[in-house]
Order: sequence, then C-alpha cells, then structure tokens
Amino acid sequence: MSEYILITENLSKSFPGADGELTILEEIDIKVEQGSTCAIVGPSGSGKTTLLGLCAGLDSPTSGEVILADRKLGGLTEDERAEIRNESVGFVFQNFQLIPTLTALENVLVPLELRGDKTRNPVDLARELLVDVGLGERVSHFPVQLSGGEQQRVALARAFIGAPAILFADEPTGNLDGESSTMVEEMLFGLNKAKETTLVIVTHDRELADKADMVLVMKDGRIVKTISA
Repeated sequence: MSEYILITENLSKSFPGADGELTILEEIDIKVEQGSTCAIVGPSGSGKTTLLGLCAGLDSPTSGEVILADRKLGGLTEDERAEIRNESVGFVFQNFQLIPTLTALENVLVPLELRGDKTRNPVDLARELLVDVGLGERVSHFPVQLSGGEQQRVALARAFIGAPAILFADEPTGNLDGESSTMVEEMLFGLNKAKETTLVIVTHDRELADKADMVLVMKDGRIVKTISA
C-alpha cells in the first residue's frame, strides 16, 4: 500500500458558461500521507469545496486523476466510487446532516447499516463512540433536542464508526459558537490520532487549519502555497 492515502494529478474542473468555459480548479497536484492531517484554506469561491468533492469521488474532474486509498477513481462507475466511499471514507459537514427522525444512537449507526457490517455488535460500538465525544447521556435524544455543538459531535461519531481510512470535513465548525468550535476541533483531532484516520478539512478558520500537519492555500482554483508543520 502506498504511503499516500490521497493523490491528485493535474486535477482540473470546469463548467460551460455564458461567456465560455468557467474554470473552477486548475492543475491541482497534492499528496496526503496516511494518518496525517491536511487543511485546505482560501477565500470563498477559490475552489475548496469543489476540490474536496473531487477527492472524495463525489464528482468527476474535467481532466486529471484522483487516487484514493490506492484506487484510481477515473473511469470508475458511480457504484464503484460509492463502494470505495463506503469502505474507506467518512464525512463531516457544516450543517451536520443528521436524520431528524432518528436518535443520536440511530444516526451514528447509519453508516454500518448501509454497509451491512456485522463484524461486532454495532450498537455497542455506537455507544462507545458517543461516550468518546461526551454524549453518553444523550444516546436517546433526537437532533432537535441537541445543541449545534452536540449535533456536530454526533456527526463525528457517525463519521468514525466505519473506521474510515480518510475523513473529509467541510467547514466542520462553521455553524458553531466559539466554545463548541473548540470542543469539536479537539475531538476531531483526538479521534484522528486515536483511530489513525487521515483527516482532510476545508475551513475558513485559520486557527483550526494551523493545527494540521499540512495547509494548502487556494486562490482562484489553484494551490498557491503549501505550508508544512
């Protein structure tokens, strides 16, 4: 297995526009080591979220290649890309994306149920993760009964339950107050180390970004600077 969990080669993305082709990303080359943390920063419209989506196989590039968990995504069908995501990828989003009709425990269980994973008691594993993120007393609460910070911690537990090789987080603290942001940041990096999961974060929060092993600074669809810890 390669020492890199994520590689992009000459990755570009463009869309047709009224005045011609609109380039969103241009010739992006990155390498992210297994078990490391990487932050992607830059102004709004710089292409950060588009890059994240391409790296996770949620979209296809106009040109170039993504190699995720030793698999080239180019040429794969959507079902094949979905299988890789199901096996190797976790997600954390700015707006939590919890299912409102499910309890915290049930939300955490969703990835394992979709995968059909029965290697161990999934309920016990979900409870352990909720304890890890400080929500051991909230397992039966529905999202509406939880604060924003608590909902994001449920989302963290859900993201890690499948033991993903890599976790993509898109503005994970964007909707949280300062205290909740700090707590979620600590848990995000703590789980990253404890579970040996590679972490790739899109963020406007430079304090959060500065905690990463590598920071990619984007502008106008290009990486203009790479900062290593």
